[in-house]
Amino acid sequence: MLMDVNEIREYLPHRYPFLLVDRVVEIELGKSITAIKNITINEPIFNGHFPEIPIFPGVLIIEAMAQAAGILGFKTMNKKPSDGSIYMFAGVDNVRFKRQVVPGDQLEMKVQYVSDKRGIWKFECQSYVEGTLACSATILCADRAR
Repeated sequence: MLMDVNEIREYLPHRYPFLLVDRVVEIELGKSITAIKNITINEPIFNGHFPEIPIFPGVLIIEAMAQAAGILGFKTMNKKPSDGSIYMFAGVDNVRFKRQVVPGDQLEMKVQYVSDKRGIWKFECQSYVEGTLACSATILCADRAR
């Protein structure tokens, strides 16, 4: 199943410049998602991080993986932000950065559902650039009604 940015916007409340998922290339509800973030030099973050050596911030890699997890969670629960639900970042563990991510890279995020206990969803997440692991983390998210 493919999702373009217009459908992604139905499942995430984020908007530019903080929408960090450009495309979903694969999703299996309740199991996994593979999503893409294209890293371009014209992103506002590169004005300050770092102007002479542009590196995509690690916290934004984690946020991009959390957004991919949010899409998987929302679609699995058949909910959307327009229904009054919002998927909140609840925690992150075991973060490891293995490679810098720079303009021109395509970040491929692979997220696997692990469990759902008392409304807290747990995901194992990895991000790759050209098949090389860039970041891995365990991410917790919670569905909060507005």
